[in-house]
Amino acid sequence: MKACLEFFKKETVLCCAAVLALASMAFVPPDAVYLSYPDYRTLALLFCLMAVVGGFQSIGVFTLLGQKLLAGAGNVRRLSSVLVFLCFFSSMIITNDVALITFVPFTILVFRMTGKEKNLLKITVLETIAANLGSMATPVGNPQNLYLYSISGISMSEFLGAVLPYTVLAAALLCAVLFFEKKERIRVEVSMGALNLPVKIFFRRLGLYLGLLILCFLVVFRVLPYLPVLGVVAAAVYLCDRKILKEIDYMLLLTFLCFFVFIGNVKRIDQVSSLLMSMIQGRELLTGILASQIISNVPAAILLSGFTEQIVPLLTAVNLGGLGTLIASLASLITYKFYTREFAQQKGEFLKVFTKWNVIFLAALTAAAFLIGLMAG
Repeated sequence: MKACLEFFKKETVLCCAAVLALASMAFVPPDAVYLSYPDYRTLALLFCLMAVVGGFQSIGVFTLLGQKLLAGAGNVRRLSSVLVFLCFFSSMIITNDVALITFVPFTILVFRMTGKEKNLLKITVLETIAANLGSMATPVGNPQNLYLYSISGISMSEFLGAVLPYTVLAAALLCAVLFFEKKERIRVEVSMGALNLPVKIFFRRLGLYLGLLILCFLVVFRVLPYLPVLGVVAAAVYLCDRKILKEIDYMLLLTFLCFFVFIGNVKRIDQVSSLLMSMIQGRELLTGILASQIISNVPAAILLSGFTEQIVPLLTAVNLGGLGTLIASLASLITYKFYTREFAQQKGEFLKVFTKWNVIFLAALTAAAFLIGLMAG
């Protein structure tokens, strides 16, 4: 019993996802259709990116980047702004998941270097908000954009009209919040001497991981299929430094899998489908935001798109709906896992701070969306 309680404390989100998946199985018994539930590409890409980022960490790349960044940052406000907007703008190209996988561990490392860990919780939460909101600016920024843009046939101008006003407002809100960060001076000396890697080995591994990262990006941009890249990344990391594979967060992958099962079963329950049909017509914005809070925005986009032809307001809804609860955007789980793995005693505080800032941003952007809707109507 004690072991079970400890596991629940450590993997709370996974346990909740597993309960939801198991409960849904009571309504939809397991069958061959279950195999179609998971987004295998997302799972494979997540695995590959965690492996590659682990490789960069193993050779001290983030330490070196942190040293360069700190040299120019000068104070906590400037450092925080650089890190948050790295997530905001990079997510437009490399997706919100990739941005968080890349920069949240980097942020934890950098703030430990400065000795300003008291600022870390708020900044990682703002990074998560920045990645989720910045990613909505492009069709490739997140999975829901890719899906809705490809199935709807909407023009680029329609797409930008649905997301660009909120991207600009989100950037302004982030600037306003960061403006009130203190301008405490930071000074730190950092070197990778503890790693003691010969220069040749360092650059050889750096080249390898950069190459693997490029392959991952080509999968993100759908230039390459994910299965061959998955095989190449797994084999390369195994041959180069197999302990990295042991350190991958497989519980995070399992959490995603449980959510996929839950959503897949919900879509097959006729009563739920009929209810959604009656609820969404003419109320795409509100329904999309609310549904995202419960089942996350990617599944909400897939689920609700089958019950409306009004894709533009639904696109706005599921992007804004990534704010709010921890599962509103599954990308947020990445930050939660990285942060609580380093600061296990702060799970409750993380959820408190996360919810506070997400509700503030969600309320502001939702109010703007309804105002824009009224003006357009």
